[in-house]
This record gives sequence, structure tokens and C-alpha cells, in this order.
Amino acid sequence: MKKTLSILAIALLIAGGHLCAQSFQLGIKGGGNIESFTGSDGPNYSSHSFKAGWNAGIFTNLFLGNHFAIAPELLYTTAGSNIKTVTLENNGTVYINNHLNLAYLSVPVMAKYRFTGGFYLETGPEINFNVSGGNYQNESVRNFTNSAEFAWGLGLGYQSPIGLGIGARYNVGLTRVDNVNNANFQEVNWHNSGFQLDLFWTIFNNKKAEE
Repeated sequence: MKKTLSILAIALLIAGGHLCAQSFQLGIKGGGNIESFTGSDGPNYSSHSFKAGWNAGIFTNLFLGNHFAIAPELLYTTAGSNIKTVTLENNGTVYINNHLNLAYLSVPVMAKYRFTGGFYLETGPEINFNVSGGNYQNESVRNFTNSAEFAWGLGLGYQSPIGLGIGARYNVGLTRVDNVNNANFQEVNWHNSGFQLDLFWTIFNNKKAEE
């Protein structure tokens, strides 16, 4: 799966660059995330809730005409969830709050449609490579999470004539976060899910935003 997703990302980046090499923008972006999981928790996990995080990186707008663009990105982004676990102690039920912190090197490839005036809509696939560190319940996070995951994004935003802009995006994981080969987490089925709100600035070829 990881090899297939990597090939797909590289192919999309090469295709976009070949088609749009003469008409593109280069930019930087960063902002905040609100992340959690979708899917089933298993018997030892009673609930999970959203946690705050951040993202930052670079992007390009590779234009096909004045309104449509392919927009590959390279981001460092945090994810995870606040998880409530359930244990039995002294003939009673005890709930414990835990924080599962994840980090990814993300490669979204958005198809973007820009309206006259600067507003745009976007959607596209995202490949996330797991670069998480640290532990969760005395076990390395990398031991029970997959090395990569596939997601889909949907967003909207505004880009000003000088290149400054703001964008909001919802991402939903299409493949599992948890590694089913880990015995302690076989009964869960977690998928990343969350919102991003970013500020960005195109630092090259801003004249394109005015057309």
C-alpha cells in the first residue's frame, strides 16, 4: 500500500509540473489543526475527542488556464486524539484520559478551481508518511501505527492580488491509523479526521492571482 501511494503522489507531481511548468506559483503556508479519529474504539477505549495541533510547509499552484490549477503541497502536520480508556479497578470502572500525539510528512495534491475575485474551492488526495515520536501507554507510537496513510481533502479559501490568503480544509482518512498486527490495538479501527485553518503567501509569480 505504501509503495502504491508513493508512486501515485510522484506521478501526480510530475504530471502537474509537466503541464504547468510555464504558469505556476510557489508559496509558504502554516496554521492550526483540530484533529481526532473516526471509526470504532474497541472495548478498552470509551471515547476519543478533538485535540489541537499545527501544520506548516510549502505549496505550488500549477495553472491550467486562468481558473483551474493542480496544487501539490509538502507539509509537516500534527494529528492524533484525546482518548479515554476504560479499566477495572477495585470492582469498579476507572476512566483514564490519554493523549495520542501523531506527526506526519503530508503530500496533498489538490485540484483547485479559482473564481474571479480570488475565492477558490479545492479537493484531492493526500498521502501522509508517519514521522511520529514519543510513547503512548508506555509503548512507542510507531509500534502500533501504520507507516503511511491515505486521506482525502476538501476545502475553500481566498487569495488576494498580492499573494496573501487564507484557506480552510477538512481531511478524512481513508486508510487506518492503527496497525492491526499489534495485539494491543487489534480491536480498534481508527482513521484520522480533522480541520485545518491556514494563512499562506505566494512568494513567486503573484501576478497570476490577478488574472
